[in-house]
Amino acid sequence: MKIEIKTHLFKSFTPYLNLIRSNVNYRRLWLAQSVSNFGDWFGLLALYAIIAKYSDSEFLLGLLIIVKMLSLAAFSPFAGYITDRFNRRKLMIICDFARALAVLGILVVQSVEMLWISFALTSIQMMLSAIFEPAKTSSIPNVTSEDELVNANVISTATWSIIFTSGMAIGGFATELLGTDMVLILDAATYILSAFFIYRTAIPQQEMTAKEKEDSRNPLLGIKEGAKYLIHNRHILRPSIAKGVASAFLGGCIYLLIIVSEEVLMMGSIGLGLLYAARGIGTGIGPILGRRFFPNERDWVKVMGGAIFTSGMMYMVVGFTTTIWIMIIFVLLAHAASGANWVFSTVLLQKRTKDTFRGRIFSTEWLLFTLANSISVMIASLLLEFDVIAVKPLIMIYGGMMGLAGIVWSLSITKNEKSFQNELGIISNLSK
Repeated sequence: MKIEIKTHLFKSFTPYLNLIRSNVNYRRLWLAQSVSNFGDWFGLLALYAIIAKYSDSEFLLGLLIIVKMLSLAAFSPFAGYITDRFNRRKLMIICDFARALAVLGILVVQSVEMLWISFALTSIQMMLSAIFEPAKTSSIPNVTSEDELVNANVISTATWSIIFTSGMAIGGFATELLGTDMVLILDAATYILSAFFIYRTAIPQQEMTAKEKEDSRNPLLGIKEGAKYLIHNRHILRPSIAKGVASAFLGGCIYLLIIVSEEVLMMGSIGLGLLYAARGIGTGIGPILGRRFFPNERDWVKVMGGAIFTSGMMYMVVGFTTTIWIMIIFVLLAHAASGANWVFSTVLLQKRTKDTFRGRIFSTEWLLFTLANSISVMIASLLLEFDVIAVKPLIMIYGGMMGLAGIVWSLSITKNEKSFQNELGIISNLSK
């Protein structure tokens, strides 16, 4: 019986292993993503340690998170324009080297008066990441076949979740054992290694026509063209808002897990580590299960509504219970649904968007996700700061609102998608 289970599990992972083994360009792009994402999480606690060393201000720690999020959000529209107009492979290499320099620059911070340098360099690092991420996501369809595309995105999402689960923990131990300077140096090295993998990757890219380059020579006009393209193509607009709709509530729930660990479970960083590990594992397995049970992409927009609803209901249970192991199970289930939503929306955008607009569409999606996440966290933190509501009822309210958003999605967005699919079917039949 045990042998049969192991054989079944191995067969489930075989398509993903075969893709990594057989597609050299995807493998190198995936390795670049892996090491650069690891560097992002690995160096974060060292930066917190530097701020704590020279200041005991909790506000400055919170300000760092705000700076990171707003830098990503503010630069995303320009980042999308850049990734469509220029060679994405070269841009990613430049971004990696520049991010390495930004991280190394934090080494000069030696007093409280110099802390502003760490904030400025972190902002620059995030602006560069705002270019790197849509360039990387836009490049995946260019290095995979249509049959490989879903598996490629499942691998990328699962890798992110594994790195999220382990990167901060390893970074915390490294900061304690090696010191912040060595961690920052190692962090910079991950970006250099990422650049090496991308340098060895062949990434085809459809270039803008001469007319498209002329029409978009002004960055503001280029951004405007991207917005018009998104608004006029509702079949692209629908999956582009999926992450933002979920994050409008999920972002606050994830933040509230920190408070739950401290004030409800009384377990501090241990409890938070367990809850965040459940989040990471759920995000990893969700796309795999989603791919298995919903192989037809015609159903994916409908599944997104179900995933948003499911995440909300799972967090309502988290808000209701005070038992750590029940919380772990339902946090895992919530983020398994969220992970499926993430991959399905990403793949639909990659397939439906013209290559010369793909960077702008993904940067817009990232902008919506970042803003929704930031507003969600800000509202939750203010409600707790002014004692408007306790943490557990607040999680239940956020979960309930997310469930309601899933229902609204199913009654509106899913209905419009069904009409689109019916029109495609009619056109397909007429062309035969």
